[in-house]
Amino acid sequence: MSAAAKERGRGQLGTLGSGNHFLEVQEVERIVDHDAARALGLAAGDVTVMIHCGSRGLGHQVCTDHVRDVSRRLAGWGIALPDRQLACAPLGSDEASAYLGAMRAAANFAWANRQCIADEVRRAFESVLGRPAETLGLSLVYDVAHNIAKFERHAISGGTRRCLVHRKGATRSFPPGHSEVPEAYRATGQPVLVPGDMGRCSFVLVGRPGSMARAFGSTCHGAGRQMSRTQAVRETRGRDLVAELREQGIRVRYEGRDTLREETSEAYKDVEQVVRVCEGADLCRIVARLRPFVVVKG
Repeated sequence: MSAAAKERGRGQLGTLGSGNHFLEVQEVERIVDHDAARALGLAAGDVTVMIHCGSRGLGHQVCTDHVRDVSRRLAGWGIALPDRQLACAPLGSDEASAYLGAMRAAANFAWANRQCIADEVRRAFESVLGRPAETLGLSLVYDVAHNIAKFERHAISGGTRRCLVHRKGATRSFPPGHSEVPEAYRATGQPVLVPGDMGRCSFVLVGRPGSMARAFGSTCHGAGRQMSRTQAVRETRGRDLVAELREQGIRVRYEGRDTLREETSEAYKDVEQVVRVCEGADLCRIVARLRPFVVVKG
């Protein structure tokens, strides 16, 4: 990992970041799969906190460094890519090994970042409610990294092969019984967290067998944008988005002049439709629907 990456991350541990990163205080509005919900420790009416952030500037610099280094070697490897923003390297090359090492370090930074934020959340609840986190039931449901490459075994062309699966805009969705699902959740399938948008809802799901057959053990990790940030800002000019959210019972805190407009609800697809499609394809199964009532944007 470069000195520039380390320097960018040095002062960012314990911070959310910008873009679509957020912290939401939510209510478990509806339970769909009661057995899986019990395994995850969720019940209707529970208050949850969903945190979406990663490796911050450190991870961004890792990407910048290695895309630049790899791009210089593509012609020599005989690789032609359809887009200049894409990059790859042959496994076993020095460049691939360097990237995988830096990526894993960035993932560790992201884990530590979320742990720091989660600890501050516990302290905030303890301070406001005057009770220790243990008696409030503030335990971790699941922590997962996306935008990450992992070596896994998958069925390909009638056999099983070791693959490097790089999920971008996706998350693992391994089915019940898979050896790489944490033991506590192995009977139900891998937990899947799918944020929607700050004005509607998010979902907790679990993996299904179809994910292995159709998507290398993957499903979506969010609703997905249907409007660019520029368009979202333009189309919400003149509207009081804070007041609109307050009318829905949602309080929001944010930094940055256009942050709220860039991340407005209509900029995203309807997450309920998205997860229904994924469920219909047997990539995952819906466990619970979560409704936000406090949103903090970085």
